[in-house]
Amino acid sequence: QIAFMTLTLFPIRLFFAAFMMLLAWPFAFIASMGSDEQELEKPLSWWRKIVDLLLKAIMRMMWLAGGFHWINVKGRRALPAEAAILTVAPHSSYFDAIPVTMTFASIVMKAESKDIPVWGTLIKYIRPVFVSRADQDSRRKTVEEIKRRAQSGGKWPQIMIFPEGTCTNRSCLITFKPGAFIPGVPVQPVVLRYPNKLDTITWTWQGPGAFEILWLTLCQFHNSVEIEFLPVYIPSEEERKNPVLYANNVRRVMAEALGVSVTDYTFEDCQLALAEGQLRLPSDTCLLEFAKLVRSLGLKPEKLEDDLDKYAASAMKMKKEKVDLKEFSAYLEFPVSQTLESMFALFDENEDGVIDIREFVIALSVVCKPSKTLETIQLAFQLYQSEGGTVTEEDLACILKTAMGVSQIDVTHLFRAVDEEEKGKITYDDFYTFAVLHPHFAEDYLYADQMGAESGLETSSLSAPNGICTDFSPDNNGDRRKPLQKKLN
Repeated sequence: QIAFMTLTLFPIRLFFAAFMMLLAWPFAFIASMGSDEQELEKPLSWWRKIVDLLLKAIMRMMWLAGGFHWINVKGRRALPAEAAILTVAPHSSYFDAIPVTMTFASIVMKAESKDIPVWGTLIKYIRPVFVSRADQDSRRKTVEEIKRRAQSGGKWPQIMIFPEGTCTNRSCLITFKPGAFIPGVPVQPVVLRYPNKLDTITWTWQGPGAFEILWLTLCQFHNSVEIEFLPVYIPSEEERKNPVLYANNVRRVMAEALGVSVTDYTFEDCQLALAEGQLRLPSDTCLLEFAKLVRSLGLKPEKLEDDLDKYAASAMKMKKEKVDLKEFSAYLEFPVSQTLESMFALFDENEDGVIDIREFVIALSVVCKPSKTLETIQLAFQLYQSEGGTVTEEDLACILKTAMGVSQIDVTHLFRAVDEEEKGKITYDDFYTFAVLHPHFAEDYLYADQMGAESGLETSSLSAPNGICTDFSPDNNGDRRKPLQKKLN
């Protein structure tokens, strides 16, 4: 079917869809000229209403060309005065733009998107909230702009937000980002379904790429999509004061409507689990739990690397000295709390009430820079090395065990390969030279030795197809009720 459709229907559909987008461009360009924010806060003029209808019709024809012959819409879309924000989930594909083109609601977009030829003009027409990666204060400004529009009493167009913040494979709803819920105004949840026999829609960080998804989808004779507008969710006073609680409760309502589970993991957790560094994290790593605790403590992602430098410098001064919970609290400059106690427990190897602070620094380095394996190992060598700048096999075992978040690991094979002169100790330069010559040293010298062992280091178990690693699947939700797994048993 794919071979036949590629030679027949695919080129026709692709041409027609591209033509429709080009046809929409001049209307969007003219309508965007000279308009300002004050104009948007007024009722639409007659000519803007006509342009809106024309663009919606053209966009509908574009989706029709893609095989979306009919779009099943359930429920009633709320008026802007009833719900200023539409929260849409699950977010799994660029085809999720369908409800955007149907409603012409504003969206939150990267500032770079407005410079994309043709598409950028269409994006600017719907007056999105632009996020600039170059501006370090962009996150705060974005939240303030969403809040300003949401509290305008329906003067601004509705804002459509995908609170998951990334594409998943729709098997569960990951943690919602709180941006849509900070204003504390009513939101209307919107759920998406693609009830197709063959899933060619899903586009995540694993699996088919963007063009392959487009090709496979256009090769299907018909593609189904369902958009359901759920009842407006009016937050309680407690939810208005606590955006995270508000987000979690809305997510629960949407998950029930979809018939799927929820997971407390975030996109950042998946990035950590699937990082392309030389040390792939095993499926039973405790570093995912550690990353959650880091966020719960309030350590901001944008400041983590600066914090890491500060904590590393303090750890080097402390050397091998172990600390108790009270000293750990002072070291982090955070008061003792349940979150801090849980983090402390992850590193309390022998349950004797003290931890090696160097292990915390190594774990934090992995969370900060999951793909930069050698940078973490270099930092670890600095923490563990003797005055001569060397580490022993026992030190290396502790370093790699912490960096991978596992209870046991055998580094004998790797250590002997690096220690060619059999000195019983190695420097970071020795390790770096070996890693450059053997870029797959983990698979060759660590994972291979652990196959079939209880440590769970099989690389084949690290991920499931299409973007959700095993730690994030709904079947594992019950695991969160178990006690925290320590790094060492």
